[in-house]
Amino acid sequence: MNDVPLIVAVAPNGARRGKADHPALPMTPDELAREAARCREAGAAMIHLHVRDAEGRHTLDADAYRAATAAIRRAVGDGLLIQATTEAVGIYTPAQQMAAMRDLRPEAFSAAVRELVPDAAAEPEAARFLAEQAGMGTLIQYILYDADDVRRFDDLLARGVVPAAGASVLFVLGRYSAGQQSDPRDLLPFLAAWTRPLPFAVCAFGRREAACVAAAAAFGGHGRVGFENNLLLADGGTAPDNAALVRQAADLAPLLGRPLATAEQARALFAGAHT
Repeated sequence: MNDVPLIVAVAPNGARRGKADHPALPMTPDELAREAARCREAGAAMIHLHVRDAEGRHTLDADAYRAATAAIRRAVGDGLLIQATTEAVGIYTPAQQMAAMRDLRPEAFSAAVRELVPDAAAEPEAARFLAEQAGMGTLIQYILYDADDVRRFDDLLARGVVPAAGASVLFVLGRYSAGQQSDPRDLLPFLAAWTRPLPFAVCAFGRREAACVAAAAAFGGHGRVGFENNLLLADGGTAPDNAALVRQAADLAPLLGRPLATAEQARALFAGAHT
């Protein structure tokens, strides 16, 4: 397991933060492209992409995604796996989330199971959409917030609602902790419930973000860092940019005896070359 390359992903902006939270938070296509280039240089293999409208608000607009993706591709070529988000932020319905991805046709996207498949009634349409996307080779990362989500995902996978092809998961550590400050021990309930050979990664809140990535990496997992969830370095100081957070995580790879993944390796791992 430890010879599997460590994928470091960056989530540079998220849906809610703005320049008032950090002046280096990228929002426009050009800002995202510059940050993507810095993060790739620091060791990132993937970028988790949120885009904004003209007023700086979260949007799933396919044209906004295309503009940002084109800018990033001009900056890094194929040197980063670009993952779109389907995050609802209380705005988008499951039908709108699916329509956005059908329009965009990204190489990868993430989806919170709670949002895309909120209940049994939503399962048939979600199953059709996910099978369609997996059939096109789209890499889908399923976001899970606690051990109950893990068990529900396992059930959806077993019943074929979620296809295994191109699937991976992201464990969100510390979402419900006091002050939303994550700790590496937050990973343990997820791992206790996790039985699948699919790739898993973690994201975390607060200055122990890199420590949480280290915990996941020690168990063969991967990590996502960045301003979406965390603005702090491990020493408690404010990170100057996303690349500094990527560098912290990337520096863990040799300490754990794992090579650092390239974008090409990340694509292969998420596509199922790990099996």
